[in-house]
Amino acid sequence: MKLKVTLFLFLNLGLVAFAQENLTYQKPSKSILDLADYQRAPSVSMDTKKEFMLLSYRNTYKTLDDLNQEELRLAGLRINPVTNISSTVTYVRNLKLRKVNDTKEIQVSGLPTAPQISNIAWSPNDKKILFTQTTKTGVELWIVDVASAKATKLTDANLNANLGTPFSWFNDNETILVKMLPKNRPALLDSKKDLPTGPIVSTADGSKSQNRTYADMLKNKNDEANFENIITSEIYKVNINGTATLFKNADMYSSERISPDGNYVMLTTIQKPFSYIVPLGRFPSKAVVYDKNGTEVKTVNEVPLYEIMPKGFMAVPKGKREMSWRGDKPATLSYVVALDEGDPANKVDFRDEVFLWNAPFNTEATSLVKTPQRFNEIIWGNDNTAILMDEWYDTRNIKTYLINPSDATQKPKVIFDRNSQDIYADPGAFEFKKNQYNKYVLAIENDNAFLLGEGFTKDGQFPFISELNLKTLKTNRLYTSTLKDKKEDILEIEDFKTGKVLVQIQSKNDYPNYYFRNIKKQNNLTQVTFFKNPFESIKNVSKEVIKYKRKDGVELSGTLYLPEGYDKVKKEKLPLLIWAYPAEYKDKNSAGQSSQNPNEFTFPYYGSFIYWVTKGYVVLDDASFPIIGEGTTEPNDNFITQLVDDAEAAIDAVDALGYINRKKVAVGGHSYGAFMTANLLTHSNLFACGIARSGAYNRTLTPFGFQTEQRNYWEVPDIYNTMSPFMHADKMKTPLLLVHGEADNNPGTFTLQTERYFQALKGLGAPARMVILPKESHGYVARENILHLLWEQDQFLEKYLKN
Repeated sequence: MKLKVTLFLFLNLGLVAFAQENLTYQKPSKSILDLADYQRAPSVSMDTKKEFMLLSYRNTYKTLDDLNQEELRLAGLRINPVTNISSTVTYVRNLKLRKVNDTKEIQVSGLPTAPQISNIAWSPNDKKILFTQTTKTGVELWIVDVASAKATKLTDANLNANLGTPFSWFNDNETILVKMLPKNRPALLDSKKDLPTGPIVSTADGSKSQNRTYADMLKNKNDEANFENIITSEIYKVNINGTATLFKNADMYSSERISPDGNYVMLTTIQKPFSYIVPLGRFPSKAVVYDKNGTEVKTVNEVPLYEIMPKGFMAVPKGKREMSWRGDKPATLSYVVALDEGDPANKVDFRDEVFLWNAPFNTEATSLVKTPQRFNEIIWGNDNTAILMDEWYDTRNIKTYLINPSDATQKPKVIFDRNSQDIYADPGAFEFKKNQYNKYVLAIENDNAFLLGEGFTKDGQFPFISELNLKTLKTNRLYTSTLKDKKEDILEIEDFKTGKVLVQIQSKNDYPNYYFRNIKKQNNLTQVTFFKNPFESIKNVSKEVIKYKRKDGVELSGTLYLPEGYDKVKKEKLPLLIWAYPAEYKDKNSAGQSSQNPNEFTFPYYGSFIYWVTKGYVVLDDASFPIIGEGTTEPNDNFITQLVDDAEAAIDAVDALGYINRKKVAVGGHSYGAFMTANLLTHSNLFACGIARSGAYNRTLTPFGFQTEQRNYWEVPDIYNTMSPFMHADKMKTPLLLVHGEADNNPGTFTLQTERYFQALKGLGAPARMVILPKESHGYVARENILHLLWEQDQFLEKYLKN
């Protein structure tokens, strides 16, 4: 058969030619298509203290046409230069309102034709809702009056949404701070039409600059000019009646933060010089506070360019960081300064120091507290109460403290001191409530704070509510879920005195719905939403969480699916599909804990193997693949050995149940799961085939770290080489389906990784197939691509596994 050779590539292995197949989009078999083409339920914006809830409707998928738009990729951004909003936005197509205590849905009237809605935000008093509408030429600002359920347009299509939400509510409920395109905005430069005036030159001056591999960086002066163009805005104050007045002249505004009392605005602007090696979040910036009329009050922060960072995950820039308004005060800024100069290698008693600075900033900031570990966050409560957290990555330690914001001489009191990976010991997350400034602060009732916990235990999941006495620091369990055959998530405490709580309840076959539970009245339930199961065709499949052990005794788990009607007595030997993603741990106890719940709603999506339970396969989903490095040993020091042991334990566990033919087992994963898959097929004989999507296969192309690996290639070259499937392509003899998005935007998983790995496999005679999905990023969103992906996987499994 004569093939058209479309591409020649030269590798160290020699000259390799391979043929591209001209294939039109295909759809999977009916059983898979029925599951994939479901109707998405609306998203719910629901604060139980509101009278109304908002239902927002999105399409299940984007279309390829949605992705086929103009796009600029600059400094980590991907934006549409015509409409001036991110090119990755998934739009809402309709809005409805519903009273929380009613079931009747009210269609919002006056919506734009062919709505493309994003950036939805309630007003502080919950009587209005803002949203942006993207037209063919730009972004408009719209407002919904909740009482009348009517939408009206506030501005023309001149908003600048290139850096995210382009507006902020003032707390008067009538005024909005809005970023708009400058009236005299110059045209973008088109480098495709310009002849170069010279080469692109980069210089290394001898100082160390170790950075992860970022996508979409600036490359030349044209990029710099276009980047400045797209992020430059004028800021206006817009009234809800539509009148607009200029607040600040054009500048490169990156954030706008209004003080809780509404009297001050902190505007942060990006400064020059720009960088070609790090994204815009590490460009120089300047923060200036203005009063509500636009008069400058004080420059409160200037951050230099930080291309060069100390090594390690706990490295931070020098100077002020984490600057924000304190939510329980009218106008007080808090910020953090590194006492170790941002370098984790420096040995100091305290890593960080937190400061408070009161408006109008004509006195010095005052020190509040110093943290032994790296600052994590503060939850503000009131004058005398706040919750502080610090952490250290290498030990996975996180501490929670009670502090008095009014008395810096009081020593922080340790509330919790725990391993952040120990989910069985997780005390829960603190509950919030709105204060007089409409800011969320720590909920305090009668000297008690409240914790909402996911409730993972060795015996299953039992979500809970605890109260923490702020004087004794003792906790008291108020409620523990005891539902059987259902999963309950505790979302919010609506009324602390009556015990009314908002929860979400689901089961294997029951779509997640909202309920009010009264924990003081025999836990009575009132259903709030009534969403139906869109996946009726798999409601009768068998689903259970199985637990098993690795050969070194580490506890593992996975969610096991069997086809509908499978006879567990006769035990027909079926092919097995394993889907997984490796996770790194510093201790065996945490690695052996399970967060899987068999009562979680079965929601098939393109990223899993669940579809194939309808075609006679056994599926082990989300199988545990821990990689453990205790003490001074790093997880990756024994990566391959542990990976193979994880896989062997999973297969042994399902085989011991009698359900599978262990000669017909496939493994798959996405991103780091794809990297896992390639390594398993290379270094073991456990699998008949594998599916690897959007992975990285040559770790020398991510030389300054990846995942949790902090060491660079030159420190541990054997680790990088051993872990790279590309380096062992000559050992690969097992069929592998490689899939990648054409426009992957994830650090380290550039599309080139799959292309080069496939070239090596092809040149060395390995059975492999490569599929590049047009226009897709790291995650896939277009309907045409997703359905074709399912078809590719189905055809591949039928060929190399089932038959």
